[in-house]
Amino acid sequence: MKQTLNKLIEHHLLTREEARQVLVDIAAGQYNTSQTAAFLTVFMMRSISTEELEGFRDALLELCKAVDLDGYAPIDLCGTGGDGKNTFNISTLASFVTAGAGIPVAKHGNYGVSSKCGSSNVMEFLGIRFTDDTDFLKRCMDQAGICILHAPLFHPAMKQVAPIRRELGVKTFFNMLGPMVNPAFPKYQMVGVFNLELARMYGYLYQNTDKQYSILHALDGYDEISLTGDTKWIGHAGEGILRPADFGLDTLEATEIHGGDAVEDAARIFLNVLQGKGTQAQNAVVCANAGVAIATVRGGTPLEGYQAACESLESGKALEAFRALQKLSMT
Repeated sequence: MKQTLNKLIEHHLLTREEARQVLVDIAAGQYNTSQTAAFLTVFMMRSISTEELEGFRDALLELCKAVDLDGYAPIDLCGTGGDGKNTFNISTLASFVTAGAGIPVAKHGNYGVSSKCGSSNVMEFLGIRFTDDTDFLKRCMDQAGICILHAPLFHPAMKQVAPIRRELGVKTFFNMLGPMVNPAFPKYQMVGVFNLELARMYGYLYQNTDKQYSILHALDGYDEISLTGDTKWIGHAGEGILRPADFGLDTLEATEIHGGDAVEDAARIFLNVLQGKGTQAQNAVVCANAGVAIATVRGGTPLEGYQAACESLESGKALEAFRALQKLSMT
């Protein structure tokens, strides 16, 4: 690690293979916490290169416990986090809305590190069972149309880094990696990222895969469609700008999509939206994100996807998907 740190301190970049190997070595516990913290800190001080990100991704996918859900052709809706905006759990809600629209979802998530309440925090609070048992996950797909892939269960390599990330309490390159390392290797993906540079990097890496994807970055800083302004979209079929008007919506104020200060607040907002008690703004931003996910799989316009998402939410189908997952979690 000393040689690697010196190279980085001298402003050199790692090759894809060097990046892969150092993460494999970290996972194997070859370095102490100070060395690992120093390594993570470097990438808070400068931008990560595409080759470095690719190497880190390769390592985590190589070391992960894969789960075979290919028969379902699922989509994952996952954001990097790290945008510092403290919204409610928009992508998690959008996942249930997408499932309610009849599109299988393999939701990859984790506890919040740089945010107050990550996807796994609210799912756990609401009684959703975390497991790496493939049979159970397939039952979830069959009966609920969605399963939850809690990242630590599938990425044993992360256990060496998790305590350090918690102690640092700020975004690291692992935030950048989360959406890329879904252990189900889904064919379809909607990814939200916290800056435009990372959106470009994701686009470059994803164009070399067989995925159908949409990469999103709200130009005012959100790692998802926020409807507080325009959103940059990069997909397998091209790229462009998504505006609130493209969904037939008005621009929102940031305060309208703000999350709570605790897991209990996040869970309350989550259930309110699914039960038809959400605010107009909350419903709109959830359905806009779900709409892009639906369009990523089915094709069509964002407006058509949005309309399908609204039907899923308003009919109670999204809530049915969640209740089915809750029921399975109690068995």
